[in-house]
Amino acid sequence: MRRKAHKKRSANRGRSRSEGRRVALPKNLKQYLRLPEGDQDLWNRTMHVVSKMRSEHLSLTKAAREFGLDRQTVLRLAKSALRKKSNGQYAARATDKLLRVLVIPTPEGLSEIALRNSSQASLVGEYWAAVQRYLQTGDDNGLRRFEGKRIRAANRKVIRLVTDVKELDRLGNAGVLSFESLYARAS
Repeated sequence: MRRKAHKKRSANRGRSRSEGRRVALPKNLKQYLRLPEGDQDLWNRTMHVVSKMRSEHLSLTKAAREFGLDRQTVLRLAKSALRKKSNGQYAARATDKLLRVLVIPTPEGLSEIALRNSSQASLVGEYWAAVQRYLQTGDDNGLRRFEGKRIRAANRKVIRLVTDVKELDRLGNAGVLSFESLYARAS
């Protein structure tokens, strides 16, 4: 009997509390913000797993391990973003509609936005890379690609991406912009 109890304890080692219980799948920013902080972290890591699988063609197990999750947790939370291949392995679908909460620069500072489209989230990631390249090197060529581009948040609000270098300089000098800002809290 002692042996069984020991095995059970070691199987749960390393898991967060929220991994073992049901986490409500957030559909908008309000629902996401109502989740306990641990569940928000679990949700974010799950979205990272799906993104990593898509961008680097990693297996579910390898990508989940990289973010400290087990494959069952990812399957439970993000199954709609995954497809089962004929060999039984899972791969990320080309796009998905799972909620991602990201931070973007606006003229007022950083704003937290919720996106329900993986393509839009990728666009925001590429935009952040161009912003960082500009801030570090002064090269604004990458920003030109985003001139006039807008994204649609989960609440249907359209947000214009800031590409004006004077505005970005102002935000950068105020210490608002850093690479970590993409997934940081806007508060």
